[in-house]
Amino acid sequence: MAEVAQYQISKEPYYQPQGNEVALYQAAYAARLPVMVKGPTGCGKSRFVEHMAWKLGRPLITVACNEDMTASDLVGRFLLDKEGTRWQDGPLTLAARIGAICYLDEIVEARKDTTVVIHPLTDYRRTLPLDKKGELIEAHPDFQLVISFNPGYQSLMKDLKQSTKQRFAALEFDYADAATEAAIVAKEAGGEADISAKLVQIAHHARNLKGHGLDEGISTRLLVYAAKLIGQGIAPGDACRMALSRPITDDADIRDTLDHAIDMVFD
Repeated sequence: MAEVAQYQISKEPYYQPQGNEVALYQAAYAARLPVMVKGPTGCGKSRFVEHMAWKLGRPLITVACNEDMTASDLVGRFLLDKEGTRWQDGPLTLAARIGAICYLDEIVEARKDTTVVIHPLTDYRRTLPLDKKGELIEAHPDFQLVISFNPGYQSLMKDLKQSTKQRFAALEFDYADAATEAAIVAKEAGGEADISAKLVQIAHHARNLKGHGLDEGISTRLLVYAAKLIGQGIAPGDACRMALSRPITDDADIRDTLDHAIDMVFD
């Protein structure tokens, strides 16, 4: 089926397990439980979901949620073309039809009235009503819903309702231990192990500032960026400033603190 093949992951996405999360997810998928993946920015949540879709041999449809996303963006809408009116499935509807894993990334960014549409798919019903079309979709037996969000950015305005949270099994992620994270950075960037270890040291300095001037620490993703810049011949200090300290803060004092940590590690 062409639609299924379009969303199939052909090449294994690199993922380094930190615990028993792979086995836990496999069990959740076997039971067709919806899964919530929680953790800080850039710690590997999306990569984990991609890896599991590949491992299970299931197509993956990913939706990057945002505050302007409506229920119609998820389920579909009627469109006008030269032949008249036709229905266009949204990504959630398509996933339910073809038996894909539907991954709603950063679900808290979506409007609360939008997230309500996922409720019938996350309990015993496993259905999706298309009110505008007058159709009730029964989810394909292989369909699974996965959502992710960063608890560090939760607020009264941006959090999931308990009525939504308690429809999901949850996996909690964090940055890997130093040795594992350094190995991940070296693998992803194709760089040297000692450079990767030094980058992780800098990240730990920054993460200790979370809540003391920084909203979020340096992510593993940014460490990979820095390693790639160094691999292109950029001096480590310049690479770290460009990829690590400048993206995460505009505060001069915090920036100076991070720059000092960079100089200490690489000098």
